[in-house]
Amino acid sequence: MTPIPQHEALAQAYQGITEVVADLDDDELQRPTRCRGWLVDDLLFHLLCDAQRALVTLASPAAGPADVDDVSYWQAASTGGDDLGARHARWVRRSAAAFDRPSGLVRYWSDTASAAVRAAAAADPTEHVATQGHVLRVADFLATLTTEAVVHHLDLVLDLPAAPLPGPLASGVAVTTMDGLLSDEAVRPVAWDDHEFLLKAAGRVPLSDRDRLELGEVAGWFPLLG
Repeated sequence: MTPIPQHEALAQAYQGITEVVADLDDDELQRPTRCRGWLVDDLLFHLLCDAQRALVTLASPAAGPADVDDVSYWQAASTGGDDLGARHARWVRRSAAAFDRPSGLVRYWSDTASAAVRAAAAADPTEHVATQGHVLRVADFLATLTTEAVVHHLDLVLDLPAAPLPGPLASGVAVTTMDGLLSDEAVRPVAWDDHEFLLKAAGRVPLSDRDRLELGEVAGWFPLLG
């Protein structure tokens, strides 16, 4: 588990997303993202669900010990199956479309994300919580939220070239997660900056021939999460 204060990293991650969407008009909220089939407002609704889950989880204490941490959580999550992902994607699109205007979703996101950040700051990082069938330490749970938010922030800005990128504190948590999934023996190409690493580790950008040459057998581990 990284020593970065996890509630501060989550605050930066959620604020970064708010800065991306806050001034977008309804047409801009209909631009494509890196998530196949999802527009900006669809992906924002998915993130809203995560912020809502944060509020529920932080109010759902659990007896320890934890069965997953901030890295193994993603290994457990990868067993959900393509059908479950496809059904969730369809549900998200229908739910986002139910808003009268996409900009209404932005206000809902902003209010919910702010509440989740306040709840995270008030939580004891050493306590345990339950979410999605697992028990985690609060600090590890917050790290999973931050990692997902940072990756989806990069997804959001695909067709928004003027949008800000994720901040360094939040990005550092996501990079630490990916490094954990990569294992201590593997070394990523030195030419990658943090955001390129995250995009390739999450399968958003394919490995180049040069990447595969530098990674060797480790290239077969990519993407590290989907």
